[in-house]
Amino acid sequence: MSEQSSGASSRPDVPPESGGGAGAEGSAKPGGAGQPASVTTHTPVSEPVSVSEPVSVSEGPGRARAAAVPVSGPPVPPQNVGPDVPKVPAYLRPAQPADAWQRRGQQPPGVMTRLRAASPPAIGPGTLWSVLATAFLSALLLGDGLGLNLLIVAVPAALGAFFAARSAGRRLRPWTAVWALGGLMLLAVPALRDAGWPVFLAMVSALALGSLALHGSRSWPGVLLGSVGLLPSVAGGARWGWRGVRARADDSRGRVRTVARTTAVAVVLLIVFGTLFASADAAFADLLGSLTPDMSIGDSPWRVFLFVLGLLGALAAAYSAAAPVRWDGITVRPGKARNRAEWALPLIVLNLLFAVFIGLQLVVLLGGYDKVLEETGLKPAEYARQGFWQLLWATVLTLLVIALALRWAPRGKAGDRTLVRSVLGVLCVLTLVVVASALRRMDLYVDAFGLTRLRISVAAVELWLGVVLVLILAAGVFGARLLPRAVMVSAAVGVLAFGLISPDGLIAEQNVQRHGNGGTIDIEYLEGLSADAVPALNELPEPLRSCALENVQRDLGLRDAPWYATSWGEARARDILEEHPAAHQGTRCYDLGRDADERDGYEEDDSYDPY
Repeated sequence: MSEQSSGASSRPDVPPESGGGAGAEGSAKPGGAGQPASVTTHTPVSEPVSVSEPVSVSEGPGRARAAAVPVSGPPVPPQNVGPDVPKVPAYLRPAQPADAWQRRGQQPPGVMTRLRAASPPAIGPGTLWSVLATAFLSALLLGDGLGLNLLIVAVPAALGAFFAARSAGRRLRPWTAVWALGGLMLLAVPALRDAGWPVFLAMVSALALGSLALHGSRSWPGVLLGSVGLLPSVAGGARWGWRGVRARADDSRGRVRTVARTTAVAVVLLIVFGTLFASADAAFADLLGSLTPDMSIGDSPWRVFLFVLGLLGALAAAYSAAAPVRWDGITVRPGKARNRAEWALPLIVLNLLFAVFIGLQLVVLLGGYDKVLEETGLKPAEYARQGFWQLLWATVLTLLVIALALRWAPRGKAGDRTLVRSVLGVLCVLTLVVVASALRRMDLYVDAFGLTRLRISVAAVELWLGVVLVLILAAGVFGARLLPRAVMVSAAVGVLAFGLISPDGLIAEQNVQRHGNGGTIDIEYLEGLSADAVPALNELPEPLRSCALENVQRDLGLRDAPWYATSWGEARARDILEEHPAAHQGTRCYDLGRDADERDGYEEDDSYDPY
């Protein structure tokens, strides 16, 4: 026994063998010096067996001690299993990789897989019916134009996302409510305005806010990528919806057939009796025709496309609400911090340049305007046109400089933070003065040439850039945690205000007022405005009024959109033109308002103004 114990301790990786095997002959062969003898005995099957198993106890690096622990058990019958293979203890086996994705034959997960939350639960009945309602309303209402129908279609889509989020255990947070409410408010712009360009801006902004409401982002990458986060969820939402429909169809085939039969009977009854009542009374026929969509075989492919678009969009929204992508997981590492002199010196030089420029602008604003024009030889409109676009780009580039300066700013000490706030704060204040100077130049520009769509658009952008600078100043004082969301809110509020003020109506009103004060008017440009401009253009004297409204009146006569695809601006223009229709002026309109620039003193080759 002493020899067997010493042999077990010298080879801890080979346990002692008992019973059976090729060498079970009951013989013992003495070994050499230091070598233990191997003893093998036969054990009757009918008697209980006591087996000693080695247990490894660590005694230091590279050493192990084996202790025999008696384990009692039932009789073990002999088995013909071939040659014995030494068992390898667990501590000697090769370790498995810590990350299962790194095993051979498997690809690491993609970015979307790492950022998306856990798989969503099965689609619920509330979500499913909301998605189907969105798809049917899209096919029925959106094919006739844009108006209140966008808001009608968005309501069931929002309900489907709410039901999906609730089934996944998500709670309604304050910022989620802000984004969702802002998106629904932006969809009111198509119901109010006829002009296509503010409607397009409102629709894009509403989609961005809706995506933010579903994902709930806070950082700069989260806010920027979360505003377009619905796009990666389209394919996943379609697969999720299909799996849910198949599972529910397998579980409730009888109920599906009942719902299908009930719906078919209801549709047949509505068609039969609705047709009878419509043929019996003309007023009821008009009411029914105004309430129901105008469906025809020719636009069937367009309706099918709208159905699929609504279905995929609603499924993507619900899927994002149940399993959102955590875009905040994408982080941008700050740049290498520079020392104070290397970082601050270029910005201080830039601040001095801004200060010199602003000093000259203050001299102009305080009474030296005529002197500057006399020295430069420029007319007021030329001076305004020459400077506005440069100042606009200077504002944009200043924001870029601030972003890069924050990336490489010195940090870590209280003095570093004070330096960063001081230098960048002065730069923001000076840039605000540049914004004011650019807006003043645009005001001179509009006084000389009148207001146009491009001029009011770039002026609105310049004003919003000023708001962003104010928010950056506030972030330097109170902290930048809310800055990304505050900038997004300011953009959404700006788009909403831009649509509510009716830019086409404001353009027409400014030009009509300018004409009333003795200025020139460009009828050729004004007659291309939308129906939102009709109330202001209606104040012009004849024949200018008829020339300005002739195109709008013709376009409204060609439209026959139902109530849900008619904006309030279009309905108001119809009422005005039905009460006072525009008279056809023929060729007289071509000679009105064409020499506006020449009467302002410009030469023939300088009369064209692209802005």
